[in-house]
Amino acid sequence: MIEQAHTQVREKEANIYASHEDFRAIFNEDLKELYQLSFLLTHDAAKAERCFVSGLEDCVSGNRVFREWARSWAKRAIVQNAIRELKPRPSQSNLPLSRAMFSDVDQHSRGLGGYFEIDAVLQLADFDRFVFVMSVLEHYLEHDCALLLGCSVRDIREGRARALKELADSPLMDRSDNQLFVQGKK
Repeated sequence: MIEQAHTQVREKEANIYASHEDFRAIFNEDLKELYQLSFLLTHDAAKAERCFVSGLEDCVSGNRVFREWARSWAKRAIVQNAIRELKPRPSQSNLPLSRAMFSDVDQHSRGLGGYFEIDAVLQLADFDRFVFVMSVLEHYLEHDCALLLGCSVRDIREGRARALKELADSPLMDRSDNQLFVQGKK
């Protein structure tokens, strides 16, 4: 009787956690989106592929995670692998960002309409690109970005401000032709 109860508890518990098959299905179903995330972070096809594959391996062999968090966990695994691969550090810019620039961040992001040309994003410095992809496109909190990138929240704010300003000023952001755009999720 007790053995049967323990078996039922284990089965019920197993149903709330993502399985290896769940992660394989996620990486299969979201292949394009997950690879694009990896490529935007790494700016290199070979590195993107390594981060993608390592992300899948990490999810399958890593700690158990609730099934409803599995997609977020898959993206996080790719982000973590890209960080390990490139080790992006905050730019040591000689030009301090003004407070006015921080107040313009929302204006820049609204002015871009939530669409960003891939080539323009790929032109960003590594750290600024990571911050932009993580905080704007993937909606990571500033604190989470700072923890993952091993820097301060101020570094994250400055990197995002630089990225948004550079994207707003980029000639690659001309939307008059039918180029492929990366859309930030709402």
